[in-house]
Amino acid sequence: MPSILAISGSPSPTSKTARVLRHVTDNLPGSGSYEVRHLAVRDLPAEALLGADVRHPAILAVGAAIAAADGVIVATPVYKAAYSGVLKSLLDLLPQYALAGKVVLPLATGGTPAHVLAIDYALRPVLSSMGATHITAGCFIHDKAIVDTDGGGILLDATGQAFLDSVVTGFTDALAARSLQAA
Repeated sequence: MPSILAISGSPSPTSKTARVLRHVTDNLPGSGSYEVRHLAVRDLPAEALLGADVRHPAILAVGAAIAAADGVIVATPVYKAAYSGVLKSLLDLLPQYALAGKVVLPLATGGTPAHVLAIDYALRPVLSSMGATHITAGCFIHDKAIVDTDGGGILLDATGQAFLDSVVTGFTDALAARSLQAA
């Protein structure tokens, strides 16, 4: 069973980004066919992130979780046309090729359509430099397209959901192909 590490790079405790990430993992094609683990970077010790403590047990645990995963979903809010600083802090502490051999799905949320290119111009180069084998097409979701539900979930408009579904299918297809090659 392929394993996925879903990383939320939002510093906010009421994060739309984290809710989008949960929406994605809760609705993966072939539900139940994946072992999914969630990681909120905001829950990591600030002293480890800001002090660049690569030997901190929490940072080492993130590295181990990435190493154990077949695929990684990296979700971030976009601030000032780039991914979040807290996510940057974590990525800087990981080994240079922490994503080697991984299929990676970049996701972003933001308050303006002007930030849609943050995935390709800010996040994708970092993920690539970390050795990701296959970075699938990413998805940017405008904050206004995210509607909260009473149960803590979200709804997206039909167009946004259809695009997100196609991106997630590309990710799961790449994971399946990777699993076949490994077998």
